[in-house]
Amino acid sequence: MTEPTPDTWRRVDAYLTETLVGHDPDLERAVADQHAAGLPAIEVAPVNGKLLHLLARMSGARRVLEIGTLGAYSTIWMARGIPSDGRVITIEAEPENARIARLNLDRAGVGDKVDILLGRAADVLPTLAGSDAFDMVFIDADKESNTIYLDWAARLGRSGTVVVVDNIGRGGEVADPAAMRPDVIGTQRGLEMLGRDPRFDATALQTLDLKGYDGVAIALIV
Repeated sequence: MTEPTPDTWRRVDAYLTETLVGHDPDLERAVADQHAAGLPAIEVAPVNGKLLHLLARMSGARRVLEIGTLGAYSTIWMARGIPSDGRVITIEAEPENARIARLNLDRAGVGDKVDILLGRAADVLPTLAGSDAFDMVFIDADKESNTIYLDWAARLGRSGTVVVVDNIGRGGEVADPAAMRPDVIGTQRGLEMLGRDPRFDATALQTLDLKGYDGVAIALIV
């Protein structure tokens, strides 16, 4: 059996990406532009972007909420997975990130489906109360606030809403009961909430891909 070394899993990830995702000039340009602008290289891997796209399609999502836009790489994937009259609401705290995201969305031809709300997600989410329920929620922002974001996902969703939480592996540190880093502790608290809160039915997978050793949680609102 081949050991899962970084070289091995990157080679497998490249194979899966080439075989199942392929190349897309708009998506590749979005990543290139955000990197050129100095944004951190923390966007989802292509195979995970395709997963978000397929989850949106499988769930029949028409309204998607994204917490953490960055350069809109994942936003483009999800916007392509909803109908032409669907809507993605994405929340971004940094104005420069939002500016680059808007350029990327418009160039990819999905800008008319996406609203970018600027501000801290914990402040913006309450303003969405009373709107139509979201069919899918993607959480990919500061991990310290995961429990806040999950609570709002349940409030703003409905029975059957798909909730995806990114970066739950933290390079293996998520299983350390003595973890001290706030992002790891926040991730642990979010997973514990998914496990005990009766509003959710969830599982999680470790991942080895272009972004390294991490993981993703997927839940349904019951």
